[in-house]
Amino acid sequence: MTDRSPLRRARDNATELASLAVTGFWLVALVTGQEWWLAALLVGYVVVVPLTELLYGDTDEEAADADEVESALSSDADDETPLERLRRRYADGKLTDEQFERKLERLLETETLEDIEDSAAVQEQERERQRETERT
Repeated sequence: MTDRSPLRRARDNATELASLAVTGFWLVALVTGQEWWLAALLVGYVVVVPLTELLYGDTDEEAADADEVESALSSDADDETPLERLRRRYADGKLTDEQFERKLERLLETETLEDIEDSAAVQEQERERQRETERT
């Protein structure tokens, strides 16, 4: 576990904290009989929470997306299947557990496991052919 300051953790979880604050604010207003509780709820969830997400959005996702583009452009990416690339990025520590699981689910939604294995087998055959032609 990494040692992060409370300020850093608060910044990383700003959207969640804003949601919690909005919920607490309108619930207190509701319980105490204030008439403006519905306005607080709507403004909180329609303005405050999305604005917080825009300002303090998930920078890890942006970095992961940039890494994805970079790896797609590299020459090594041509030899890897999407599943292999995902596993490598996870093993290198570029993806968190949540990011890995989310991207794996998205990958499996678009491709079945058999498609991925077939694709890997075809790519392996192509690599073998390339090696043979390079030897001759």
